[in-house]
Amino acid sequence: LEEIMKKNPKPVLMISSLTSSGADATLRALELGALDYMPKYQEGSVVFALAQQELVGKIKAIAKRAPYLRLQASQAQKNSQVAPIQSKILGTVLGSAPTSTTATPLAKAPPVDTSGRPKRDIIVIGVSTGGPPAVQKVLSKLPANFPACILIAQHMPSAFTGAFAKRLDALSEITVKEAQDGDKLAPGVAYVCPGGQHISIIVNGALPQINVSKDPEDELYKPAVNILNETAAILGSKVVGLTMTGMGSDGVIGTKVLKAKGGYIIAQNEESCVVYGMPRAVVDANLADEIVDVEYIAEALQKAIYR
Repeated sequence: LEEIMKKNPKPVLMISSLTSSGADATLRALELGALDYMPKYQEGSVVFALAQQELVGKIKAIAKRAPYLRLQASQAQKNSQVAPIQSKILGTVLGSAPTSTTATPLAKAPPVDTSGRPKRDIIVIGVSTGGPPAVQKVLSKLPANFPACILIAQHMPSAFTGAFAKRLDALSEITVKEAQDGDKLAPGVAYVCPGGQHISIIVNGALPQINVSKDPEDELYKPAVNILNETAAILGSKVVGLTMTGMGSDGVIGTKVLKAKGGYIIAQNEESCVVYGMPRAVVDANLADEIVDVEYIAEALQKAIYR
């Protein structure tokens, strides 16, 4: 993959075994510029037919990014002063240009007083296709003393989420861990939902805590962003909801509930998404308070918690 990205950049879909080594290799491939991944399934299994449909959808989705890769390769040949080729390609895929489409561009937004206690101390993130490197880009830019708790619903198989959380933890100043049922909401900690389960917020006594469960089992996505956002609405104006790159529209129903309860909503912009599906659903429903390029989402979160 590294050689492909150096010599002939193109959209790449990784297909990897459901093993720890397969997960590590896949996450590394995403850092090098692969746009998406799929696990291997046994032919004849119940999920095999569904996987075939998913494969076609993913190929069509990432193929649309080909012009961006070719453009970046051309620019790289003309400019020898920039970073190594795979880093530039990854930057292009994730939107390195300042293309925030907020009503007031983020770079020119008025300063926010961050000296006091944050008004919002919970951040819920819903993300799917193209998510791992995008989430990594956001979390790795947050300071160690970030005063909010983060919950992440990333559409990902269970064999991958543990490795994903460990990789994020190693690359971030904040603490990142795979969520466990009963975890307390703690500032400066990001919780990744285990694949094949749902993550939600419940109030047990005076303090809210994390619930991890396979119920409801009939949800199309596990974890379901809708469930995370709907349950986060119990904390209302203390929550920032962030929808990032992904196919489909998971999360928009929950975002409506969260927005109605006073949540502040951020959506990733089209230019920096691998697939502009989930954020588009939020934007088209007129729920987004800000639409931000992935390069500036960390900055947007640090400001949003004081709004």
